[in-house]
Amino acid sequence: MQDKIVLEAKNLKKHYHRGSEIVKALDGVDLKIKGSEIISIVGPSGSGKTTLMNLIGCLDKVTAGSLKIGDNDVASLEEIDLIKIRRENIGFIFQRFYLIPTLTVRENVELPLIFAKKNINAKNILDLLKEVNLEDKEGIQVKHLSGGDKQRTGIARALVNDPKILVADEPTGKLEIKVGEQILELFKNLSEKGLAIVIATHNLELAQATQRIIHLQDGKVVPKEKSDLYY
Repeated sequence: MQDKIVLEAKNLKKHYHRGSEIVKALDGVDLKIKGSEIISIVGPSGSGKTTLMNLIGCLDKVTAGSLKIGDNDVASLEEIDLIKIRRENIGFIFQRFYLIPTLTVRENVELPLIFAKKNINAKNILDLLKEVNLEDKEGIQVKHLSGGDKQRTGIARALVNDPKILVADEPTGKLEIKVGEQILELFKNLSEKGLAIVIATHNLELAQATQRIIHLQDGKVVPKEKSDLYY
């Protein structure tokens, strides 16, 4: 599983119409991600990072090209089918956490299962909380947590549906440096178990701590020889 390609994009494009103008947010991206990789997506504002993350997360539809997640080419799927692929294959982590502050850690983690109408296995939830070092805080309301523990809760919530790919948008952006390093170490432990992790970030130190960097500029991948970043 760790060497298996879990995501493959070929000539991936996302174009928008703005009046009579065509905006090429992504314009021919090729990308392969294995089930044990942590990669980072970097680039200036407007480079296509958010668009690429949205396509990987099945939050938006492809204009052209192919995008395979597992054995499914999602490029031609309708929204109802994208929802199913998203629920079964993708976990999301956000800079602003997007937790419900009045619910407990456990209740926040269980929400995706409730929305997907899946059974809640108490032992599985506890094992997941142990994995992110929150087993002693399962009954605490999220509003009382530190930023690091809120992000750990967000990670547990993202993992509860056993995804193949974790999509993380600036996951350490609102955290202290030491806590951010702990979150990265947690990501490394998860990747060793076969989880692919894709991180969008402006933090070049975080990016250079990942296994591979994808540098975007004007909707295209910057070739290695033209980038001052490490791939």
